[in-house]
Amino acid sequence: MSAGKNMRTGKSLRSGKNLLEIFCLALLAGMIFVPFMQVITRSIFGFSIPGAGELTRFLLICLVFSSYPLAISSGENIEMAELREMLPGKLKILLCKVIALLSIVACLFIAYAAFITVLANLNKATPVLKIPYWIFFLTTLLGFVGAAFMHFRQGLKSPRPKHSTGA
Repeated sequence: MSAGKNMRTGKSLRSGKNLLEIFCLALLAGMIFVPFMQVITRSIFGFSIPGAGELTRFLLICLVFSSYPLAISSGENIEMAELREMLPGKLKILLCKVIALLSIVACLFIAYAAFITVLANLNKATPVLKIPYWIFFLTTLLGFVGAAFMHFRQGLKSPRPKHSTGA
């Protein structure tokens, strides 16, 4: 029964990750397409698309914060592991757990700050396209909640830390 439950949980995590990857890919495609269309309309038709710069910045912000959990899950986040890798086994594991715990706390703190910011900006919008500000901050909130979950899953829940130096 437990193995079946773990398989279902693993499949649901994988499908959630796949959906997030598709969402981030769509944001990236939009971030490429909007400036490309701006160049085409300026060069060929002689006019610019109103709000193209604003939309591109919006897509960039959403992409950065939405993809943060993916960077953690794939081990592509920046770390300086040389000192940690020189430590003895038990101390290394303890240090990895402490780092994971501090990462979770930091991510949850930023998510909380983003939540407060969402509530404070419910009636404000960008000047040209009128994109509600809360959407910007919501991607920050969701990205850092997802990052905290990934730090929990990889750092606290796993019995042994993932070695980044290939050792």
